[in-house]
Formats: sequence, C-alpha cells, structure tokens
Amino acid sequence: MSRKSLLAALAAALMVAASSCVNAPEVSTEQIVLDNIFSRKSVRSFTDEPVTPQQIETLLRAGMAAPSGSNIQPWSFVVLQDKDRYLEIFSENNFNQRVFAQSAAIIVVCSDTTVVRAPRNDPQGTPVKMVNGTWRDDAGAVTENILLAVEAMGLGAVWTACYPYHDRMDPVKSSLGLPAEVVPYSVVALGHPAGDDQPKDKWKPEKVHYGKW
Repeated sequence: MSRKSLLAALAAALMVAASSCVNAPEVSTEQIVLDNIFSRKSVRSFTDEPVTPQQIETLLRAGMAAPSGSNIQPWSFVVLQDKDRYLEIFSENNFNQRVFAQSAAIIVVCSDTTVVRAPRNDPQGTPVKMVNGTWRDDAGAVTENILLAVEAMGLGAVWTACYPYHDRMDPVKSSLGLPAEVVPYSVVALGHPAGDDQPKDKWKPEKVHYGKW
C-alpha cells in the first residue's frame, strides 16, 4: 500500500470512529450508578502499584458523603501506608494478615460512640455528652461508600471486620491511640487488583416480602 493510500485509509478509519462516538447512545447516570453497585466485589489480592494521595482523599471524601443520623457525623479515619507498621497494629494471628501485607493502603474507619448535644426533650438546653445510638449505622454507610468509590476508580478493596470483636478491636485501638469513646469499626484494605475478581449475584427474590412477612 502506498503512503497516500495508507493516509487515506487512516483518515477514513478515524472518521468512522468519530462517527460511532457521536452516534453512541448516551449512558444514563442511573445506569452508571447501578452498574457500579452491581460490579462491587471483595478483592483480597493486590499488585505492588501504590495508590496516590489524591485517590486516598477521594475515597475519604466519598466516605464522608454518607448519611448520618441527626447529621452527627461521628466518623474519623486512620490511613496506613507503611507496610512495616501493619504487623505492629494487626496481630499476627489475624486471618486477614495476608491481605493487609499485600495492600497498598489501609483505611481504618473509626466512629465516636458519644455525642455532645442538647437533650432531645430540650433542644435549647445546655449541650451534654451522651451516647450516640446511630454510630454503627453511620460507620457502615461510610464503609460502603468507600467500597463503591474504590470500584468506580478501578481499584480493589475488601471490608474486614473489626467491631465487635475485641481480639481485633483492642490491638488496633491501642496501637493507633484512639480515644476511649472511639471504636475502630472496619478495616478497609485496598490497592490495585492482582486478579480478575468477579462480583457475586446476591439477588434472592424469596427474601423479599411485600405488605407483610
């Protein structure tokens, strides 16, 4: 093929590609969001590629966008990226140790079990320290938001339980220097997936009840 013919063929190919992009159906926001939810999976094997500070901040912003009971926002986060510190924080007999050792970063989702606010029966009264009854719900919503953001960013992660197991909570709480009223709720290990993990289809119609059980 002559140089002139090659250039003509290349130009034609580019025109076809551009035309197909123009005519491609627009994907709705609804479909993008649903695809991301249905694609989320637990990833337990990671490459050596690091995650960037910008990616970490995006994940934390996504976490903090979660709903919160009475807008208390009891969450706090400890970000770990020093693998030498992992063994210091997580006991060697923790069954997630292999996952932690591979991960590029670990986000410990923490939640304050208390809140300082005016009594419910006296909204204008003096704020007092009291138990926050929804801290677990808020921490769970935060963790799920982070996992969905991980999926959207092409990363991988796994939610490893911390609360309510004292053999996991206590070493983490002590090593990270958490205040007495703050609980390490979940430990999210993340990085770039090393394999081809697939989401599970968890839809079970028999678990749905309309009107009553």
